[in-house]
Amino acid sequence: MVIGAGFGGIASALRLRAKGYDVTIIDQCPMLGGRAQQFEKDGFVYDAGPTVVTAPFLFDELFELFDKNLTDYFQLVPVEPWYRFVYPDGSEFDYGGTVEDTIEEIGKFSEHDKEGYKALLKQSEAIFDVGFTQLADAPFHEVCTMLKQVPALLRLKCYRNVWQMVCHFLRNDKLRQAFSIQPLLVGGNPFSTTSIYSLIHFLERKWGVHFAMGGTGSIVKGLHKLMLEEGIKIHLNTKVTGLNVDNNKVKQIIAGEQVFDCDTVVSNVDPKHLYRKLVPQQSQTLSAKVKTKYSKLSMGLFVLYFGTNKQYDNVVHHTIWLGKRYQSLLDDIFEKKILADDFSLYLHRPTATDPSMAPEGCDSFYVLSPVPNNLSGINWEDQKEQYAMKIIKALESSIMPELSKHLVHHFAKTPDDFETDYASVEGSGFSISPTFAQSAWFRYHNKAEGPENLYLCGAGTHPGAGMPGVLCSAKVVDRLIPVATLANTVNKDE
Repeated sequence: MVIGAGFGGIASALRLRAKGYDVTIIDQCPMLGGRAQQFEKDGFVYDAGPTVVTAPFLFDELFELFDKNLTDYFQLVPVEPWYRFVYPDGSEFDYGGTVEDTIEEIGKFSEHDKEGYKALLKQSEAIFDVGFTQLADAPFHEVCTMLKQVPALLRLKCYRNVWQMVCHFLRNDKLRQAFSIQPLLVGGNPFSTTSIYSLIHFLERKWGVHFAMGGTGSIVKGLHKLMLEEGIKIHLNTKVTGLNVDNNKVKQIIAGEQVFDCDTVVSNVDPKHLYRKLVPQQSQTLSAKVKTKYSKLSMGLFVLYFGTNKQYDNVVHHTIWLGKRYQSLLDDIFEKKILADDFSLYLHRPTATDPSMAPEGCDSFYVLSPVPNNLSGINWEDQKEQYAMKIIKALESSIMPELSKHLVHHFAKTPDDFETDYASVEGSGFSISPTFAQSAWFRYHNKAEGPENLYLCGAGTHPGAGMPGVLCSAKVVDRLIPVATLANTVNKDE
C-alpha cells in the first residue's frame, strides 16, 4: 500500500510493482501527482505545482523498469534560457545554455566573477559527486552511515550555508543573488540551507532544465497510464485517516469507512502529518517524536494563476523577478513570519514553449511568491485578493505593461490550501526545511521510526524536496524493501 500519490509515491509504487508486489496507491486529491495537480479554466491550462524538470533520467528509469520508453507517454523538451533574472533596476541576467554562454552573461556584471563562476561550478561538481551521485539514493536511517560521510562533508565545507559558499566565489551582489536563490526551489533559505544543496548548480549544468509539453500534468498522466498498464490499483479522492498497528506492524489503513489490509506500507505523506495524525504515539520511536515536535518547517507558498488575452513575447519561460530586498525579505518570511509589502517572484510562462496551454493568441501564467507558513497566523481569506493584486501591479509596472487591461481571469492558492488539499502541516510548501541539522540522518528516515513495515518517501524525507529529491527518495525505499515473496505477488493480468 502506498499512501500519497505525489511523484515520490508514484515512483515507489512503480518500483515495488517491478519487484513483484501487488500495489495499491491512495490519495485524497482528484488526480495523481500530489502537488502536481493541473487546472483548466476557459481554455487555459495551469500546472498547480512543480514546473522545472531537471534530472529527467529519473523519470526514464521508471519506464525502463518495464522495458518501456518515456517518449511513448510524454515529451520533454529543453528550455533556453533556464532562468531569466530581472532586477529592480531593470537589468537582466539570462542563465543557461553552455558554460561559455553563462560566462558571457556574467561578464555584463563583473569581469572578475567569470573566473569565480568557474571555481563555483567546480565546487558544485565536487559536492554533487558526493551529495547526489553517492548519497541521494542511500538509506540514512543508521547513524553509522552519517558518521562515515562526515570527513567528506567537512572537506567540502558543507557546514557553510549556500549564501556563504556563493559569496566565497562571487563578488557582484546581483550574481550572488542569482546563484544563491536555488534553495528556495526546495523550501530553503539560502542564509540557513546547507551548501550541500549547491549541488543543484551542477545538476542543472549536467542535464539542463526541461519542460513537459502539455505541462507537468502530462507527466502525471503518462505515469498514470503506465501504472494502470502494470496492474497498480489507484484510489483517488480517498483520504487516509489512520493506521491500525499491531505487534509493531501496520496491519490496516483506514480511509473513512474504507479499510485496506496491508503487508508493507509506503507513506508519501508529509512526515509531520504522518506522525502527528496517523501513526499511534505508542508505535513511534523517540527520534520520530522529537523531529515531529521540534523540526522547522519550510516557508509557505502563495501561487497566483492568471490568463491574458495577449501574448507577452518578451517574457521567457522561467523568470525570477527580484525585489529590492534580499536577505531582510527572507528573514521576514522564514524567521519573523510576517507578510511583507514587497516580494520576489518566480514567474512561469509555459506558453513560451507550448502555446497549446492557452487559447490562440493568449498566454497562461503561474506566479509563485514565497510567504510565511501558517505559523504566522496570517488570515489568508482577508489577504488573498489584496496580495494577488499587489503582484499583478508589480509585474504591470515592470515586465508586463497593461497587464490589468489584458487579464482574462485570475485565482490563487495559499498556505491554507496546501494544508487542506495536501495535508501539509502549517501549510508549508516543502515539508521541513533543508538545513544541515535536518538533512541526511537528521531528516525523517525512509525506514520508519516506528512500525517495522512502514517506509517513507517524499519531500520531508532523505534526500529532500524537488523532483529529483522525491524521485530519489523512492529509490531509497526500493533499496530498503526486498523483492516480493509469493505471498504478496500477483499476476499483473489478473
